[in-house]
Amino acid sequence: MIPPVAAPAFLASAGWGDARILPLAGDASFRRYFRVIDNERQAVLMDAPPPHEDPRPFLAVADHLIGQGFAAPTVYARDLDHGLVLLEDFGDIRVREYLEAAPHEEYSVYERAVSLLADLHTRPPADLRPYDRAEYQREAGLLTEWFCPAVDLRVDADAYRAAWDAVLPIAEADTAPKVTVLRDYHAENIMLIPDHERSRGLGLLDFQDALVGHPAYDLVSLLQDARRDVPAEIEAAMIAHYKALAKPDGQFDAAYAVLGAQRNAKIVGIFTRLWKRDGKPRYLSFLPRMWDLLERDLGHPALAPVADWFASNIPAEKRHFALAEHDPA
Repeated sequence: MIPPVAAPAFLASAGWGDARILPLAGDASFRRYFRVIDNERQAVLMDAPPPHEDPRPFLAVADHLIGQGFAAPTVYARDLDHGLVLLEDFGDIRVREYLEAAPHEEYSVYERAVSLLADLHTRPPADLRPYDRAEYQREAGLLTEWFCPAVDLRVDADAYRAAWDAVLPIAEADTAPKVTVLRDYHAENIMLIPDHERSRGLGLLDFQDALVGHPAYDLVSLLQDARRDVPAEIEAAMIAHYKALAKPDGQFDAAYAVLGAQRNAKIVGIFTRLWKRDGKPRYLSFLPRMWDLLERDLGHPALAPVADWFASNIPAEKRHFALAEHDPA
């Protein structure tokens, strides 16, 4: 985690020339983050190196969220040529670690996070491209592209696409309003910022891939979290809480299951790719949870065509394969 070469000059031009630069955790992309400390001030330096990353989508969505009263990080300075952005620092209290230390607050924290979503969904969506069929299919296809070869399975990819084509209209044609979909709304991307009055004290991160789509998607992202177990009773209670606030009509429960299955299939593929292509075997540890969530979603009657494909193409023992046999470490 060595700071980028251009960082000192960038920080100096932004008035932070004497600041110390300390590494923060990265994520599953090429982006890296550093904490910048200058006496009593501190900020976060995002390194989104071109051509692999482009910070402009993040900046556009941040402006949109801030304009609607939500706590996205304020941007202090930017250098798009070098992919550097200096951001407001929301501190270190992520929802995931906070709930590990204070599990008795799980209900109340998730209730706040769901209330934030319901609020966001009452606002006009950002000027973003739609979450359309091509995107849904591309993402779902990551499972057959990466997971199946990794476990030595040859599957019927055409039938897989056809199965998704049979169920995706449930979400696409639902009468729920089209909303800003952050796409990675979960416990590692929500910060507790108790000193802020903005947006229920919840800070939003990692929304650069936002699109306009169905409101159930981010609810699934939050409640079927790839990185922590959300108790089934919390999931059910929070779905009910969202419905009480947003009052969705149409086939909301079916759309929730369809988008849950689509998202979880995508993540199985992404985490396998992170292992096989990017040399990050730690993501294998999340796959059992992802398969449990995916199989639960496939149990909804609306997913019958996709569930039938999985039953015919991916045996149970391949879904829950022995991680040690595949981990090169």
